[in-house]
Amino acid sequence: MGIVINQSIKNVVITYIGFGIGAANALFMYPHFLGEDYYGLTGYILSTANVIFPLLAFGVHNTLIKFFTHYKTDDDKSSFLTFVLILPLLLIIPFLLIGFFGYDWIATFLSKKNRIVYDYVWQIPIIGLCMGYFEIFYAWVKVHLQSVIGGFIKEVLLRIFISIFLFAVYFKWITPLEFINSLMGIYLITTLVMFFYAMKVRPITYNFKIPHNSKEVFIYSLFIILSGSIANMLLDIDKTMINQYIKIENIAYYTVAIFIATVIAVPSRAMHQITYPITAKLMAEDKHKELNELYKKTSITLQIIGGLVLVGILVNINQMYLLLPKNYSTGIFVVFTIGISKYFDLILGNNNAIIFNSKYYKAVLFLGLLLAFLAISLNMIFIPIYGINGAAIATLISITLYSIAKLLFVVLKMKLYPFSNQTLYCLGVLIATFFLFYFWDFSFNPIVNIVLKSILVSFFYIFMNYKLNLSSDFNNVMNSILKKVR
Repeated sequence: MGIVINQSIKNVVITYIGFGIGAANALFMYPHFLGEDYYGLTGYILSTANVIFPLLAFGVHNTLIKFFTHYKTDDDKSSFLTFVLILPLLLIIPFLLIGFFGYDWIATFLSKKNRIVYDYVWQIPIIGLCMGYFEIFYAWVKVHLQSVIGGFIKEVLLRIFISIFLFAVYFKWITPLEFINSLMGIYLITTLVMFFYAMKVRPITYNFKIPHNSKEVFIYSLFIILSGSIANMLLDIDKTMINQYIKIENIAYYTVAIFIATVIAVPSRAMHQITYPITAKLMAEDKHKELNELYKKTSITLQIIGGLVLVGILVNINQMYLLLPKNYSTGIFVVFTIGISKYFDLILGNNNAIIFNSKYYKAVLFLGLLLAFLAISLNMIFIPIYGINGAAIATLISITLYSIAKLLFVVLKMKLYPFSNQTLYCLGVLIATFFLFYFWDFSFNPIVNIVLKSILVSFFYIFMNYKLNLSSDFNNVMNSILKKVR
């Protein structure tokens, strides 16, 4: 776990720096500089692009990680990489042709409730394509256990570019519509930066010889396309469907709430960058005991760290919304609902990495298809009735059922167990912290209130988890920090 903890800590720091910049963008600059309609339009474009990017990437960013360790020679590795870089073209070309010739019908359907969407539908596949190839090049550096710089490009550099263009809107150098058009350029630039870094980590040499296991690679990619699309659909289909039923400014309110709740998932995203290739390696070498140990350690460590973020957000949520325009406060319920779903998904540790690298990935895919259908159906029912709160309820039900299904599959089929007594103790600490700190506030400025309350919450929560010794990795990190302080 040494390299996992080392790179995970760096990834957590980088990701939280990125989220700090993203918070300034999402909670201040977007609402005040763009306004509700254009913020909603931006959220719709990026969310829909995120839904389709696994399709455009042909799932090969996951395929690359799963199969890379199967190739021993440089010649085999280069032929494999060339093969997976070409595979996405099988869907990209027909997808773009359909979009070109059927644009009017597609755009009309997507803009039936909000006319502003019509002229910007064409940007969605372009941004999705950039997202897809970014993840492919990112996967290339992950398999070489060099995830930190890639994380910086994805989490920090991208948001810095967005901040620059938002300031350009503020100073009236560009209009809000020009900002929306600039999003394509921002995503293209970060994809090119990721490509050049991937070349630096290990130069990509092209070899057009078909890999010996090309059929297996193709079939896996085909299934992972759907699996990745389902996972992204469960995350972003709600914003896409809000556009179909209610006014687009509601996407702005929902986007802010989702952003706040998504901070909870940062530790998982950071640790996942390095545990994914390690999980693939352990499974390829059939090291069941080591894999089960990694599963338990990632679960409890993420539960402790993610729990601190969750309780920190929930006890301060009312003060946070005092800093936003009044209309945005309709998203408080969304923060609670989505936050709980993110926390449950977080404590499953490296569950996704285990499933995607197992022989059972096809079966879980079919289950995911059913849950994706459920998510769409629930959004169709709840959004017209409850608005953005209905979207949050639909997402909570869908993600929770999907997470339970994946957990049961790993436990029953693979005999791997993420939970222990420490899981319950950690949950108890979380609940106690919430009830101790939620129902009171300092009578200060909201920012001062949030800072002071967060310090108290952090001290109590960390102290309790440390004293109970719930995670050896967490305690080792704390001991290292205390040693340096002393």
